[in-house]
Amino acid sequence: MRRSVYPVPSGPQARFLAATLALIACTASPVAGSHAAPAARVVVETAAGGSHAVQVELARTPAEQEQGLMFREALAEDAGMLFVFPGSERHTFWMKNTLIPLDMIFVDEGGRVVGLVERAEPRTLTAREVEAPSRYVLEVNGGWAARHGVRPGDRIRFEGVF
Repeated sequence: MRRSVYPVPSGPQARFLAATLALIACTASPVAGSHAAPAARVVVETAAGGSHAVQVELARTPAEQEQGLMFREALAEDAGMLFVFPGSERHTFWMKNTLIPLDMIFVDEGGRVVGLVERAEPRTLTAREVEAPSRYVLEVNGGWAARHGVRPGDRIRFEGVF
């Protein structure tokens, strides 16, 4: 039988420890001079004059990009994920472990929509891409682009992303 080097508190000792840790967590102040990062969002400005904001999670690293929105059972209406690639090229996506249909909005370095994949079918290995190179790809709920009139040529504005 193996014993722990550190005794595990129990009874009143454990309750006191838990209460103390909870109190510290609730009253801790941020480090002096630190500022909360602004929420990242993308604003899609359509040729028809619409302006539609999407709160985004950022996928910048290869690991974050590989994970993407896999295994999510739902996505808020005006939420999404912005893939930020190091350079422009033709990016290909698949939906193997993605559980919800998604729209993919491909954006060039200048912030112009260069193509769309709408309502990508979940749980498939079908390659999804557009003909033009892109630097960014915005993933939102399937049907979002059509509901907001998003088309190639529309503009994207980034807020709190860089």
